[in-house]
Amino acid sequence: MNTVANAAQQEYWNTIAGPRWVGLEGFVERRVRAVNDLLLVRSAVRAGERVLEIGCGTGAFTVPLAEAVGERGEVLGADISAAMLTEARKRLAETGLRNISLVEADAQTHQFEPGRFDLVTSRFGVMFFADPTAAFANILGAARREGRLCFACWGSLDDNRHWLIPYEVVLRHLGPPAPKPPRAPGPTAFADPDYVRSFLGAAGFEAVEIHRETPDILASTPREEAEHACIMGPSARLIDEKNPDEAGRQTLRREIEEAFAAYAKDGGTQLPATVFLVTARRPR
Repeated sequence: MNTVANAAQQEYWNTIAGPRWVGLEGFVERRVRAVNDLLLVRSAVRAGERVLEIGCGTGAFTVPLAEAVGERGEVLGADISAAMLTEARKRLAETGLRNISLVEADAQTHQFEPGRFDLVTSRFGVMFFADPTAAFANILGAARREGRLCFACWGSLDDNRHWLIPYEVVLRHLGPPAPKPPRAPGPTAFADPDYVRSFLGAAGFEAVEIHRETPDILASTPREEAEHACIMGPSARLIDEKNPDEAGRQTLRREIEEAFAAYAKDGGTQLPATVFLVTARRPR
């Protein structure tokens, strides 16, 4: 049985965020490409291993994982968004890789094969659980004894300029969002390392380590950044909540473009980000 504990997130990623992400045609994946390399190294993924990827999305990290484990290994990608998995299947078909399987599943409740995986990993796909302790307890069961966990999650909004620049513009015009719990599911839900250590320990993981990384986000042109900031990320969520009229949206896009233009340089724009790489293992 595959029940859904994260019904709100399932609806959001199937009806809003997933289709928008796919419509951006790789924009988000290009921005965070540097995180792929950081995560591959930190996870110590090896040839022949069995890997479970949580929140595989459109498969941008699934492909390098499959290449790393080789023909003798395997990767199972799980995601709650049918829209993103459809795009992932197209991507994987183009690669010719045959060691990848995909499943539409809520990782908080899905019954993965017990004790199968050497590595459970995720690139920004685990911050959306309604109950992180329950989710990671379920994920723990999918790992073999002494199996490894390694995932990337975002730091705070203030530590990620690519989000903060447009968010400050939107906040100035539309005001703050409605109050919500500080650890509600969302991109920055795991920005407190002590919180992450707490729920991973409660879920049964041991040897938890959290490594702060500051990769550069490869920004696009100011105009593209403004357009995309109104579609995805914290600024887009605030716009969706406040729902300004078209004139207001045009003003936001124009001022966000101007704000990004201040950071533009010859050859592109790089904006500092803060990412946490979290590692742990299942006990013996």
